[in-house]
Amino acid sequence: MKALTWQGNANVEVTEVPDPRIEHPTDAVIKVTSTAICGSDLHLYGVLGPYLSPGDVLGHEAMGIVEEVGPEAAGHLSVGDRVVVPFNISCGHCWMCGRGLFAQCETTQVRAEGKGATLFGYTSLYGSVPGGQAEYLRVPQAQFGPIKIPDGTPDEQFLFLSDILPTAWQAVRYADVPPGGSVAVLGLGPVGQFAVRIAKHLGAGRVIGVDRVPERLALAARYGAETVNLDEVDDVAATLIDLVDGRGPDATIDAVGMEAHGGRLVALAQRATGLLPDAIAQKVTDKLAVDRLDALHAAIKGVRRGGTVSVSGVYGGEVDAMPMMEMFDRGIQLRMGQAHVRRWTDEILPLVLDPADPLGTLDLTTHHLPLSDAAWGYEMFREKRDGCVKVVLNP
Repeated sequence: MKALTWQGNANVEVTEVPDPRIEHPTDAVIKVTSTAICGSDLHLYGVLGPYLSPGDVLGHEAMGIVEEVGPEAAGHLSVGDRVVVPFNISCGHCWMCGRGLFAQCETTQVRAEGKGATLFGYTSLYGSVPGGQAEYLRVPQAQFGPIKIPDGTPDEQFLFLSDILPTAWQAVRYADVPPGGSVAVLGLGPVGQFAVRIAKHLGAGRVIGVDRVPERLALAARYGAETVNLDEVDDVAATLIDLVDGRGPDATIDAVGMEAHGGRLVALAQRATGLLPDAIAQKVTDKLAVDRLDALHAAIKGVRRGGTVSVSGVYGGEVDAMPMMEMFDRGIQLRMGQAHVRRWTDEILPLVLDPADPLGTLDLTTHHLPLSDAAWGYEMFREKRDGCVKVVLNP
């Protein structure tokens, strides 16, 4: 089959790889009908290269039609079912899953690396499971993970249940915005866009979106956000405080992560690490890695005293400098983590099924590309060219 494979830093290409097959009784194999490029994939494109090998299949946002089902997954799935596949692989029955912490599933935890649940297409740190930017996908723990969806509806109505929609939902839930309260969303990529919409839907009185890309600011404004252009302010945190009663919003959401704009020296260090031999680069990343923290620090310093900072952006640093005195003095609450996808899908699904499309699932994708053009899609998405907000690939 054809699949999008990592070949080196900022180098991906579509190649021929072996077809997936049933390897365990709880597996299924799906024919992928749509798959997307996620902001987290861009970290693989550059920063996290030391944990990849040439030929690794990328992608963790996928949906399709069930082609084969292992015997222990047959009670949940049948050949011909249409499914969305959550990006984290969880069993549904372990101690962690029983508490709704599906991103920490004890059955699939990558204990050798000290990490949580296995993820599709996301480095040796998370299990090296081939990803979904491919014609076919093997789905472990298929007795629990895949979400069955109705036929006769557009793929994009459901595709984002794989990651970015539950990730944004968790970000807003973790932000704990009081009814009629205020929240600022830093970063208006796909997760940030959904966070704006979800916050409004769940009753926030004011939603402020922060970015510098005009198309992203305009899209967030269309869904009711007040917008702040990074290029037009000197201090994001001070601007947020001024905008909301001189004290700042009740909550802030960091939807950016480790590769925030700014932090040029750190960006150089990240790129330099990626050029080291993998064995050395892994040790450097594990012990000395730092993140570009501009978005996180703005979220911490811009929220009101006693407010909540919710982090959905991916971070990988081990020695990040944090403003601990300010966080302690201001009584900041900090919540974060990989999205527990199946914890939220029952809440989200009725909204996705609603013909009115209240969360705008059909209004997010800006670029449809064949799988053969995936490398161009990565480059365009990373560089934010052509008004790119979300790329969907069709195998």
